[in-house]
Amino acid sequence: MKNKISFIFICFSLIIQSSVSQEKKAHNPTVFADVPDLAIIRVGQNYYMSSTTMHMNPGLPIMKSTDLVNWKLINYAYDTLADIPELNLTEGKSTYGRGSWASSLRFHKGMYYVTTFSGTTGETYIFKTKDIEKGNWQRISFKPSYHDHSLFFDDDGKSYLIYGAGKIKIIELNEGLTGIKDGSAEKVIIENASKPAGDNIMLGSEGSQLFKVNGKYYLFNICWPKGGMRTVVIHRADNLNGPWEGKVGLQDLGVAQGGLIDTPDGRWFSYLFRDFGAVGRIPYLVPVKWQDGWPVLGENGKVPETIDLPVSKGLIPGLVASDEFNRKKGQEALPLVWQWNHNPDNTLWSVTERKGYLRLKTGRIDTDFLLARNTLTQRTIGPTSKGSVSLDVSKLKEGDFAGLSVLQKDFGLVGVKVEGNQKSIIMVSTKDDKSTEFQRVPLHQDQIYLRIDCDFTNKKDEANFFYSLDGKTWNPIGETLKMKYTIPQFMGYRFGLFNYATKETGGYVDFDWFKIKN
Repeated sequence: MKNKISFIFICFSLIIQSSVSQEKKAHNPTVFADVPDLAIIRVGQNYYMSSTTMHMNPGLPIMKSTDLVNWKLINYAYDTLADIPELNLTEGKSTYGRGSWASSLRFHKGMYYVTTFSGTTGETYIFKTKDIEKGNWQRISFKPSYHDHSLFFDDDGKSYLIYGAGKIKIIELNEGLTGIKDGSAEKVIIENASKPAGDNIMLGSEGSQLFKVNGKYYLFNICWPKGGMRTVVIHRADNLNGPWEGKVGLQDLGVAQGGLIDTPDGRWFSYLFRDFGAVGRIPYLVPVKWQDGWPVLGENGKVPETIDLPVSKGLIPGLVASDEFNRKKGQEALPLVWQWNHNPDNTLWSVTERKGYLRLKTGRIDTDFLLARNTLTQRTIGPTSKGSVSLDVSKLKEGDFAGLSVLQKDFGLVGVKVEGNQKSIIMVSTKDDKSTEFQRVPLHQDQIYLRIDCDFTNKKDEANFFYSLDGKTWNPIGETLKMKYTIPQFMGYRFGLFNYATKETGGYVDFDWFKIKN
């Protein structure tokens, strides 16, 4: 009997130790939020990451970490990409799903570089700074737009862009990186970069990221075989011009597109992302071992649930954060967690006109939420998250609609609308590609609280809507929104604070606070 008890005790102890050990490790996904097309570099003890935010502004976010797991936004490469109708949400135009795409992040001879490209403007952009944490990015742009390019500085002092889809091409830049080197012509270096994944390919290899390790060149791409999943393909060569040999680097859970990063203590990881429904494309890390001159990704070809890195402290307040809209002298008007849906009209918002409030004013007539300007957004986060606001609607005018949204093509809104001088709380969402009102509740006061609960657990992808008259008792309103990640917007759902006019201009709404919880 004593032996049985001892055996049970030992087993129980081992289970507890294993559980404690797991809790001390980071878990995949390392960031449960939309941070797609990531590029990461290490400079000394610090890691820096860039990502895609497309039509959002400011754009091309830069994040910092000391452990590859816990990240904080530190700046953006640009405030606005261009002053054109598609980016301004004017003339009935928008640039959803476009704007700026996958970036490349480099550190070379004391200078930081982050590059991107835009199908909206047809240009390639290079931003550079000596102090990545302060930003002050110098901007260079030129045509054409080089798709999913990787900026690469070789040991001989030459610099290149490696780019393309299916066929991977290379072109040399001039010494100042202000454009293509005179006389340089693009060259195909890999005719069919998807070949290692088979012949039946739905999405040809793209998302190039190029690295040089121990004298060899390693090119990472993503492709998607028909009937399969997103796949990491790796090519290597002794010379940039080839010959290149390729193999499948990882094919598990659809985790793909990214590259290599090493740690100060000599370990290697691959940073990648996974399409995860409505929350967006979320980052993963997999360990890398070197074997016969190849990086071997994952554990026995699989993405591990845990990684031997520090545990995550959560995404709040590094990537998303609550905001009381109180600003001290010298503080930025908006913390970096906020991004506008397209370029804002800066004459129509303020955090100073009423202390402790964000004021959103109307300056034109809009009838479509997706084309209304000055919607202020933050990422939703998984596996669950709640966004709530307190707002003063006393200065809304006839036809104004203000409140809280979850923004994507199939959006959901809960807000206050004025019609016939009567204020009502309404819930609206898209159904069958049409904006539909599902419930209306008369409102007889000027202070109102709104909340949206998002559940991304196992791709459940549901949003539920609530209002409160006192900030304590919450009442459901409308229908559950089945959130969908759609290609036209190509972005995970975002909480959005909005106000737009449908009949007359000059009204405004004051947001007292925004709170996010998970």
